[in-house]
Amino acid sequence: MRSFLHALQAAAVAVGLAVFAPAGVHAQTNRIDAVTPMAPELAAYGASAIGVRTIQAIDANRVDILNTKEGGPSARYDRTLTLEVWYPATLAAGQTRGGDYKGVMTRDGVTAVTLHGQAVRDAAPAALAGGYPLVVISHGYPGNRFLLSHLAENLASKGYVVVSADHKDSTYEDQKAFASTLYNRPLDQLLIVREMARLGASRSGSFLAGVVDASHTGLVGYSMGGYGLVNTLGAGFSKAVVSMPGAPPNGLLAERTTANPAYAASIDPRIKAAIALAPWGMQLGAWDAEGLKGIKTPVLFVAGSADDVSGYEKGTRAVFEGAVNADRYLLTFANAGHNAGAPIPAPAEVWAARGGQPAGFNHYADPVWDTARMNNILDHFASAYFDLQLKGQADRRAYLDVVPNGADAVYAVGSDGKPTAAHTYWKGFERKTAVGLRLEHREPIR
Repeated sequence: MRSFLHALQAAAVAVGLAVFAPAGVHAQTNRIDAVTPMAPELAAYGASAIGVRTIQAIDANRVDILNTKEGGPSARYDRTLTLEVWYPATLAAGQTRGGDYKGVMTRDGVTAVTLHGQAVRDAAPAALAGGYPLVVISHGYPGNRFLLSHLAENLASKGYVVVSADHKDSTYEDQKAFASTLYNRPLDQLLIVREMARLGASRSGSFLAGVVDASHTGLVGYSMGGYGLVNTLGAGFSKAVVSMPGAPPNGLLAERTTANPAYAASIDPRIKAAIALAPWGMQLGAWDAEGLKGIKTPVLFVAGSADDVSGYEKGTRAVFEGAVNADRYLLTFANAGHNAGAPIPAPAEVWAARGGQPAGFNHYADPVWDTARMNNILDHFASAYFDLQLKGQADRRAYLDVVPNGADAVYAVGSDGKPTAAHTYWKGFERKTAVGLRLEHREPIR
């Protein structure tokens, strides 16, 4: 693995520098829907118009971590999450594609901005017999429901209902003690699946009635969202994380360990596939080998090889290698950091220097790779992966089963524009654009 990183370092840096300058153009327009000329095929938006609405979900009687004292009884409260829901839409006369997301908070918790995308606020859902597969997106700590909105819009345009939450106590505006996020993240993810299934029922009275097919759900988690995802899929927490400094009081994380029979019963079979983006926790021992064996759901892992937050060799790669009972892929951005693929381009308002440092810019950006380009690559692979796993489109496997090292793939196209017998380049990628990427596959041992 180390030889791969060394071999691709120079190439990745060259790619990153070559495309870094246009990032300012994308960011300063605050657009989340940029598709660059070097984007792979499936990064393009789909045929469907997109609608978007904001709703809330409530989990009654959840343990209130912030008001529970060590040695005392568990406090309880009704936990409310704000959800953004994107969906295929039918536009009315006079409506055109495109819209604004106003008042979106940025990393400093003070500066609100307007983002621009393709979705139309409150547009009517487009009907589909049986409904559209569901994709749930879970942000990092801190973050908000718009941090991966590029992916949400892109998937909605291709026939998915996508929902992203503001995880309470974990957003830019209300960031609180880490213990709350440690405890609540997997529970929030499960709540959202249940709530979307309820709203999608034919007589729910919701605009989503008959629109959502929650029996085919995909889960996307970034950083702490990835931490929650790994546990949600079946990897029980280790004893180490239950008692780590800053953990929830009274050993409450033990509820989500393999030793607790109720934990196994909580695994939701409607979640058919997942994408884990730089999942946090493995580098601190959140899971052991036995715990990781509990993952049986197909997973696409995505990471930067220079991730200094979640770790790479002892972080995302270790989870990928340890989930031996799952069919899984690992997409690696050579020399990218923790933000590989996930955050939207930094809004213009966070480019201004404060105290000699860009205000929140590093929260969104990567030192090597252009953010919009990474977004495009993630959108491409997420489209292929969920089309395969949630819609059963077998032809999408060709976009995933590729020569592992992008630099080793051969681009051989004849004068007629058709691939020759020697062509092994990544499907959907233009010449030279797979350099700096690696995509590996492991089949389950079970």
